[in-house]
Amino acid sequence: MSLAEFSPCSYSRYQTLPSNLSSAPLTAFHVHAFKRGRSKLHVRRSLNITCSVAPSQVQSPATAVPVRPADEANKQECYGVFCTTYDLKAEEKTKTWKSLIRVVVSGAAGMISNHLLFKLASGEVFGPDQPIALRLLGSERSYQALEGVAMELEDSLYPLLREVSIGVNPYDVFEDAEWALLVGAKPRGPGMERAALLDINGQIFAEQGKALNAVASRSVKVMVVGNPCNTNALICLKNAPNIPAKNFHALTRLDENRAKCQLALKAGVFYDKVSNVTIWGNHSTTQVPDFVNAKINGVPVKKVITDTKWLEQEFTERVQKRGGVLIQKWGRSSAASTAVSIVDGIRSLITPTPEGDWFSSGVYTNGNPYGIAEDIVFSMPCRSKGDGDYELVKDVVIDDFLRERLKKTEAELIAEKRCVAHLTGEGNAFCDLPEDTMLPGEQ
Repeated sequence: MSLAEFSPCSYSRYQTLPSNLSSAPLTAFHVHAFKRGRSKLHVRRSLNITCSVAPSQVQSPATAVPVRPADEANKQECYGVFCTTYDLKAEEKTKTWKSLIRVVVSGAAGMISNHLLFKLASGEVFGPDQPIALRLLGSERSYQALEGVAMELEDSLYPLLREVSIGVNPYDVFEDAEWALLVGAKPRGPGMERAALLDINGQIFAEQGKALNAVASRSVKVMVVGNPCNTNALICLKNAPNIPAKNFHALTRLDENRAKCQLALKAGVFYDKVSNVTIWGNHSTTQVPDFVNAKINGVPVKKVITDTKWLEQEFTERVQKRGGVLIQKWGRSSAASTAVSIVDGIRSLITPTPEGDWFSSGVYTNGNPYGIAEDIVFSMPCRSKGDGDYELVKDVVIDDFLRERLKKTEAELIAEKRCVAHLTGEGNAFCDLPEDTMLPGEQ
């Protein structure tokens, strides 16, 4: 085994393995750090924390397809063992491993990512034979923390982790990405109106959508976690017209997991007995946890839990306010359980859905069979064949109780869409949010 060291001066844009080793596992991985401040243009964009863009800079996707700036000559820097890669001899190639998969995580220095990254690197998410390259996006302010995260990943000696890249420019970090887990977003500050948060975070996701459109794989799967995640996902997909809208997801899986937990507790069973649970609508307090179609041990929930008042009132409220209760108890918002739900959301797309079951995800509504308004991102029941794609479940019951609540969460998402029209290329924004339904964890 020969050891090759690369000088920072001669470092190419990406260290590329020889073609005959493209599917071989490395006994160590290399970490790239995108050079900061090597060009004036790069410095200017990097100083915009989390790469946000002013409303006046956002162009309509219909009239201007985002492209990567052509005059940028960004380079990479490496340090310590991060400058080192190991070259395998041809006869040592392991044929049973798959080709490298590239996964982007934004907000990579945050609490959620602190749990998520190590699950990704360990093989828990994509499987024990899937080599992975992690691309970590942060801000200028969090750059040293990104270096620390990379060091921890290095010290963990994950055999599947072939590459780690860190940077503050999404046009660099998102290049050739096959999965983009967009966790980073500005938290809601004291006294901040929801409309203001929609605009601030919307600018971040507009820019990230443009970067994905310019440099990511055309088949990239995007999971938006940063809140308000439904509308952020809509902004992102609108700014990435070259990527199928169906490839964008807003994370509502944590809400589904919470709903399963509450139903299991009430029924006195373990939660693996609970199936067919849907979270409908927005990731807010208008969300609709569906007990009408849910099952326990294959039996409709309403036949197992006969306390109708509990189902219609307390169950829904417990799911909606679970995050707030956690904050009161622990003094911080959920991070580990959010990371677990991201993992669950990915697995649901890369693993065939069990026969007769489904999972929840916030997806684009065009062509939906439920009569929900089109052109928004709405959490609905999905099934997958395990190929990264999904289809909406048609055999669900929507009774009067559900329909009434679906209309409320639909109206909220339509109002949010009007608030960010300047970020989706649909004209001037107009905010008329009926009430503040922000989840406690966003405050």
